[in-house]
Amino acid sequence: MNKKLCVVGLGYIGLPTAAMFAKAGWNVTGVDVNSIAVEKLNKGEIHIEEVGLGELVKAGVEAGRLKAKLTPVEADCFIIAVPTPHRADHTADLTYVESATKAIIPFLKEGNTVIVESTIPPRTIDDVVAPLLVEAGWIPGEDIYLAHCPERVLPGRILIELVENTRIVGGINEISAQKAADVYRSFVTGDILITRAVSAEMSKLMENTYRDVNIALANELVKISEQLDVDALEVIQLANHHPRVNLHQPGPGVGGHCLAVDPYFIIEKAPEQSVLISNSRKINNSMPEFVVSQVRKMLPDTNSKIAVFGLTYKGNIDDVRESPAMDVLSLLQEEGYKLGIHDPHVEQERVNFHLSSFEEAVQDAECLLVLTDHNEFKQLDEETILAKMKNTVVFDTKNCVSIQDENISYYNFGNLSETKYTVQEV
Repeated sequence: MNKKLCVVGLGYIGLPTAAMFAKAGWNVTGVDVNSIAVEKLNKGEIHIEEVGLGELVKAGVEAGRLKAKLTPVEADCFIIAVPTPHRADHTADLTYVESATKAIIPFLKEGNTVIVESTIPPRTIDDVVAPLLVEAGWIPGEDIYLAHCPERVLPGRILIELVENTRIVGGINEISAQKAADVYRSFVTGDILITRAVSAEMSKLMENTYRDVNIALANELVKISEQLDVDALEVIQLANHHPRVNLHQPGPGVGGHCLAVDPYFIIEKAPEQSVLISNSRKINNSMPEFVVSQVRKMLPDTNSKIAVFGLTYKGNIDDVRESPAMDVLSLLQEEGYKLGIHDPHVEQERVNFHLSSFEEAVQDAECLLVLTDHNEFKQLDEETILAKMKNTVVFDTKNCVSIQDENISYYNFGNLSETKYTVQEV
């Protein structure tokens, strides 16, 4: 295979995608404005954490099928995988998508396929990307092909799910969808479903919105249960024995670039019709304050030290984007608490908070607050906790920690009501 691919955006999706296509035999050039990411890739190294990605990138570079540049190059296919952040008013910022589209225009030639993988609001392909191509003199769907194929992968399993997951390919017209589907067939073993671009855009948003709404329901249950002295975690477990019920797990909030952002792209387009989606966002956004309110009950003295474990929005990754843990930390700082912050997956240069080792974080702490379900936190060093903490209380917002020693007081979202009566005695 001598086909050439240009992937614009070498982040959490673009880099694994580029490496996977290189493995499939494509000659791939990854493009990014981040010079460090470009330099590392050309050395066969990676700038993000993902299982198996380092080996895959190294193999692609050594085989001569994967390289990186700061600007696009000519190719048979272009994949745009740049961020789509939201503004302060929660509307989508399509600046990166627009810039990436404009950047590839000088390198387009007849018969090329352009695929946008970035998560985008409905009608972005039709109303934003296609007009830019038309303005440049192209006719999308005729002399070049345009499609949207949203990524649908789980961090920590990206390389597996890129291959095995069903892919949805939405074209500006049917031939565009078919051309884009042919691109993915070079390595995807899952089903490839062909549809319109707007349907593909909306399907991705609804996948994540479904999960956001479900988590909001679980989080609202936690708040209700705290008032009614009910074990919310037990209620969820019992309810999920029903064959048609699948309540998600509660937590300190919702993070990442998908669940915490995608629902807003729907709200933006139809605010009056998306009442449930909007309320779910409010519920999940309220959880960091709820967590801090429980900490206040456990530690009324704001001069106390809290050991905070976990900054990422989910376990076993290094991604802190939209992480509710960051909001919890900011709120705790505003309260005046002293903080010892520990996350074995996050490098210091990624965050503004000072990171500590396990031992440093728990030294003289009066509460150990778990905000991320890293594997390293599931079996904590209880001897060190007992030896170094001033007050051995663990508040586990992810229900992931296993505590064996009865001298350590353990709280999660299942026994919050007890903190009103017993925590002061610990």
